[in-house]
Amino acid sequence: MKKPFCFFLIHIVFLVLFCSLFSHARPTPQTVSISVIDSWSVVYTTLKWRSNTGFWGFLNVFTDPTYLKFVLNATEFPSEDYYDYIVVGGGTTGCPLAATLSQSYRVLLLERGGVPFGKHNLMSQDGFLSTLNDVDTFDSPAQAFTSEDGVPNARGRVLGGSSAINAGFYSRADPDFFQQSGVEWDLNFVNQAYEWVEKAIVFRPELRNWQSAVRDGLLEAGVEPYAGFSLEHAVGTKIGGSTFDGSGRRHSAADLLNYANAANIQVAVHASVERILLASTSQHSRSQLSAIGVVYRDKKGRYHHAMVREKGEVMLSAGAIGSPQLLLISGIGPRSYLSSLGIPVAYHLPYVGQYLYDNPRNGISIVPPMPLENSLIQVVGITEVGAYLEAASTVIPFVSPSRAVFFRTPSISPLYLTVATLMEKIVGPLSTGSLRLASTDVRVNPIVRFNYFSNPVDVERCVNGTRKIGDVLGSRSMEDFMFRGWFGARNFRYVGPALPVDLSNFTQMAEFCRRTVSTIWHYHGGCVVGKVVDRDYHLIGVGALRVVDGSTLTVSPGTNPQATLMMLGRYLGLKIIRERMKFN
Repeated sequence: MKKPFCFFLIHIVFLVLFCSLFSHARPTPQTVSISVIDSWSVVYTTLKWRSNTGFWGFLNVFTDPTYLKFVLNATEFPSEDYYDYIVVGGGTTGCPLAATLSQSYRVLLLERGGVPFGKHNLMSQDGFLSTLNDVDTFDSPAQAFTSEDGVPNARGRVLGGSSAINAGFYSRADPDFFQQSGVEWDLNFVNQAYEWVEKAIVFRPELRNWQSAVRDGLLEAGVEPYAGFSLEHAVGTKIGGSTFDGSGRRHSAADLLNYANAANIQVAVHASVERILLASTSQHSRSQLSAIGVVYRDKKGRYHHAMVREKGEVMLSAGAIGSPQLLLISGIGPRSYLSSLGIPVAYHLPYVGQYLYDNPRNGISIVPPMPLENSLIQVVGITEVGAYLEAASTVIPFVSPSRAVFFRTPSISPLYLTVATLMEKIVGPLSTGSLRLASTDVRVNPIVRFNYFSNPVDVERCVNGTRKIGDVLGSRSMEDFMFRGWFGARNFRYVGPALPVDLSNFTQMAEFCRRTVSTIWHYHGGCVVGKVVDRDYHLIGVGALRVVDGSTLTVSPGTNPQATLMMLGRYLGLKIIRERMKFN
């Protein structure tokens, strides 16, 4: 009886939507075609998936997560309060860090965005493209920015951070990462922290036609051995984990707050941290200058002071863009640069905002002759030539801006496109960029330059990766995705640039890499270990202040960083608790 009831409910919802469409002033045809159809597809897909698990599975979409019990709008917080730990940024690292610290200490987690729960585009796999394209300056969950390289990019601005807007792929770090990161890791502790994350939010995806074909094509192209489903990083082809469950519902870092001690934690959303409060103090033997709290602003424009107790700390987890930006605004950075902007210099730290990296993404998109599943990253090819290969497929209606997520120079399209994408991301990268302030208003994106392919090693790795894409396209597994032409010829129909015909021509391949470069949203650095923070993530020269997020990385950890960034929050939180217990 459950399944028929759910199908009945699906049709009722569609009837209501259909009636509501014609009960209002008639919008323009293009608006109906894009926005209404996109909205209907999200609702339909969510209900259809839930019908497969019965009525109670459907209701589970609307079950409140337990963390909502201690999440409040920043307007409801006092003008001043004291905490053991203040975590700035409720993102991929900040959420597990705050949840862990709350087991023993009073914690405040400050997030500039809102709560993802209840927002279908954020909670469902089908909403991925809509979230990246539905942007505004101050409020959207994805904050768009374009680097000086001319490449569009995005930052997470929602509880859960970029883990709440990304493609959901989950894979642990390359073992070399732990040797090269500049941090002394306890690998047993690392594995425990990974498992803590995985138990809550990681699932095994079900491969369908495009992802299965890419897997087989990678193996035909020599990306071996085949590891099957694995969360570990190893050369070859594998199915990775996903933060989307079997019904298509997203589970982000925000869900790790369900682990928190509700009696010890408060989460303020729509809380924009304006600056870190610093003072000279003799309490901290590490330095005279220490963080004593932060100032944050709520949506009504009122200011609040969150202060740390004795032995407490401010934990900066605002991401590779937000963390260096906030340090600079607070007067921590290169002296001459801060002085030129009229920012009082609190502490001279020359490498804040430097050593910024982004992994370039290049690839091709094709229109297949048959409908495909809506799939994000599920399969990865870990090559020995300095590149990772991944794939996705989606339906893109009309002239939707969603096309720009997959290719930079979209062409005129038919009414609906089923688009299949095969892409490569280089290992590293070695090309470095930097960040500088556009404004002292923390809500305004800083100016970012990544200098893609300025290092020739990155160019070589991209050429190797795109050649491997060519090998996959030439495999038997890809034949069903070609159109049949005259005299039995079979060809792909590309959307956007195709690979050069001569894959052996390095000059043409390098030009393809430079001309089609996009981001895979794995930017990192700006507060790197050894330059801005020490091996325990303490800010060099300033007490009671740590930076704990992707801004500390000099290399992206493996195929996708979110697994390791969530692990880092748990790992460091446990390490702090353990060390304080030892000294007490």
